[in-house]
Amino acid sequence: MKILNLYACLGGNRYKWDEVAEELGITIEVTAVELDPELARMYQERFPNDKVIVADAHQYLLDHYKEFGFIWSSPPCPTHSRMKLNQAKGTGNHKPVFPDIKLYEEIIFLKHYFSGKYCVENVIPYYEPLIPAKKRGRHLYWTNFNLPNDLNGKVPPSAWGQPGLGILERYHEIDIIMKDYKAEKRKDSMINNLVDYRAGKTILETALGIMRKQDIKQTELF
Repeated sequence: MKILNLYACLGGNRYKWDEVAEELGITIEVTAVELDPELARMYQERFPNDKVIVADAHQYLLDHYKEFGFIWSSPPCPTHSRMKLNQAKGTGNHKPVFPDIKLYEEIIFLKHYFSGKYCVENVIPYYEPLIPAKKRGRHLYWTNFNLPNDLNGKVPPSAWGQPGLGILERYHEIDIIMKDYKAEKRKDSMINNLVDYRAGKTILETALGIMRKQDIKQTELF
């Protein structure tokens, strides 16, 4: 099974996918796309068997979607977040920005063009979502398959600065590799946006389980 992991960051969603493949007896090949070279480097260290590509994930999806059976996309969330709205309305130096509608471009594109299973993830926005989504915990998910009501995700609440940052690093089991982090993006901002790896595992488990049953049913017809 070929899997595309877009806007890969440090692979919060991807962390337990190998366990899913082993449990289901499926071999997975993961291609991760990340624009930030430093994050791509760290992702590669964390998942040495994945193919990591430094590129624009949005364009890569358009060019390569037919090559995969499952696609996960986590487009940048800041322009949709309630925090961004509150900052812009506050007394600081934050300016209002347009919501990045690439999020909805990808949802619509995958729904109408992609024949496999997909999951698009983002924060709960400050506005009513333009396309209905499945709310689980602090995140919204757009999928073409049913999700369990409980994704088994119990990530600690958002934490900014120390010591909260350390708690999140240990929870996501990235505290060791983060010591070598050299990019300009704030660590606490990035880590707070990571998908709970248990939720990522449950979602892939659900998608691959459905696909496996469909394959078996199709085989039985012949």
